[in-house]
This record gives sequence, C-alpha cells and structure tokens, in this order.
Amino acid sequence: MATAFATAALVALSVLLSGCSAPMPAQYAAERPVLDPTRYFNGRLDAWGMFQDRFGNVVKRFTVEMNCRWEGDTGTLEEDFLYADGTRERRVWALRKVAPDRFIGTASDVVGEAVGSVAGNSFNWRYTLALPIDGRTWHVDFDDWMFLIDDQVMLNRAVMSKFGIRLGEVTLSFTKR
Repeated sequence: MATAFATAALVALSVLLSGCSAPMPAQYAAERPVLDPTRYFNGRLDAWGMFQDRFGNVVKRFTVEMNCRWEGDTGTLEEDFLYADGTRERRVWALRKVAPDRFIGTASDVVGEAVGSVAGNSFNWRYTLALPIDGRTWHVDFDDWMFLIDDQVMLNRAVMSKFGIRLGEVTLSFTKR
C-alpha cells in the first residue's frame, strides 16, 4: 500500500512539475523564418520597449539604437538606451558563437556569462544582470526570448526574477534599418 501511494505521489509530482517547465528553444525548431543571430544582429537596428513590474504596471519606457557587427564567430552589439525620463544607458555585448545553435555573451553589467540557444525562429538568452536600484546593486536573473517575425522585425520578451520570484518583464520590438 505504501509503495502504491509513493508511486502515485511521484507520478502526480511529475505531472505537476512538467506543467511548470519552461519552454525550450527546440520546440520552435520548425518555425520560420529561421533566425541566425549573426545575420539579424549585424548592422543598425532600432528597438522600442517597456519594463512592467510584477503587477503589470509600466514602470519604464525606452528606445534603443543598436550598432552590431560580426567578425567570424565573434560579435559586438552596442546598445544605446534612451529612457522616457531622459536618462541614457549604454551596454556593449561581446558575443561568441560556440556551436551552430549556442552563443555565449558578456557585458560590463552581466554577472558571468549569458548563455544563448537558437532554434527555428527563436533565441533564448539566460543571464544575470547587475542592476543599480536606489543606490544598491541587485543581481537579477533574465530569461530572455526573441522571436523573428520576418527579415526586419523581431519581438522580445524577458522575464526578470530574483530567487525565483518574478519581478517583472521587459518587452521589446526590434527593426533592422
């Protein structure tokens, strides 16, 4: 009886946890158009975005001008942010293509390395960002998803969390010039 109960509990837990599992890039492998980050993030791009807190309130709005270039399997993405309140921010990514579907990235405010996977029209970045908030620096985890819509447009949604608690999300729309 105890074994049957333990087996049933294990099956129920497995079903419950599988319902909470995060999407994986491989599930988008058949989606088109195929995203090649070395081609899309090459040249000049513009982006429009917002940050919403965990309650859905829009806290920040911004635009981004990007200048991107690749030499072989090494890329540089320069991002210049302009926020609605007039403040500016700059982030420069150094990217490396380490396998046909895998990328590693670093930036001055990224803790360690960002790890990315591409499949079909999707690209998933996971990284920790050091965010200055009220005079302190918080290390916040990002689960960042990008989806190529066509040759010019890509949509981006990143969920921000700390200790597994969802803090909010960033939504962006990219357009190639």
